[in-house]
Amino acid sequence: MKKINILSIFGTRPEAIKMAPLCHELTKYAEFDAKIAVTGQHRQMLDQVLSVFQMTPDYDLDIMEKNQNLYSIVVRALERLEPVLKEAAPDLVLVHGDTSTAFIGALAAYYAKIPVGHVEAGLRTYDIYSPFPEEINRRLVAPIAALHFCPTEESRENLTRENITKNVFITGNTAIDNVHLLASDHYTFRDAYVSKLDFSKRIIFMTAHRRENYGQPMENIMHAVSDLVGKYPDVEVVYPVHLSPVVREVANRILGEKPRVHLIEPLDFD
Repeated sequence: MKKINILSIFGTRPEAIKMAPLCHELTKYAEFDAKIAVTGQHRQMLDQVLSVFQMTPDYDLDIMEKNQNLYSIVVRALERLEPVLKEAAPDLVLVHGDTSTAFIGALAAYYAKIPVGHVEAGLRTYDIYSPFPEEINRRLVAPIAALHFCPTEESRENLTRENITKNVFITGNTAIDNVHLLASDHYTFRDAYVSKLDFSKRIIFMTAHRRENYGQPMENIMHAVSDLVGKYPDVEVVYPVHLSPVVREVANRILGEKPRVHLIEPLDFD
């Protein structure tokens, strides 16, 4: 019996986290020949997750460059996916969510007339600039996809409103599968700083890196955190700062010298 050739395409840390359970599951079945192509849209943070889950990409497009922008990401990914699709000749391409890699992966597969399965399909805000560019990415993947794997009933209903009703499946969120893979009753933080925190105190873990928050919204977030710790002396904030230079500049300028605000490096996934 001819195996079904499946190529999973992803390129960011969140995608790798959520695709890991699926990629591992596909390897358990003799009828599937499962391969992985990564764009490297997020290089350092992506590689750490690949290492945790012992996933070795069959194809690495390595598109990340210093000071990259959406234009360069899209152009390089699309150009470098063409020869990959020709060589791998998959029967099905799987993409995840709403990244630029997901959109370009689906578009490249469409150009090659290869069916696309969309994992985490149907999420919507109906504001094309929030989240940016993710909302438009996932809405552009939807009409291309032949299979739609929705995490919730609400996401399925969103697709129904767009007249997408065939081959729609509610599968749950693969991030939850990942929690089950890694969860432990005896878990300890590997990060030396975090492991020493006194969790009997009021500690806020925060993240802030969304592209649509660049500029004044990001400044507002940082000032709000500063005001919070100023008002409540028993509160400490731990902020693993994203590697984006834009985020780092604002975080260090406003919070870098603030007592009880701890700016640390991004945490490993495990």
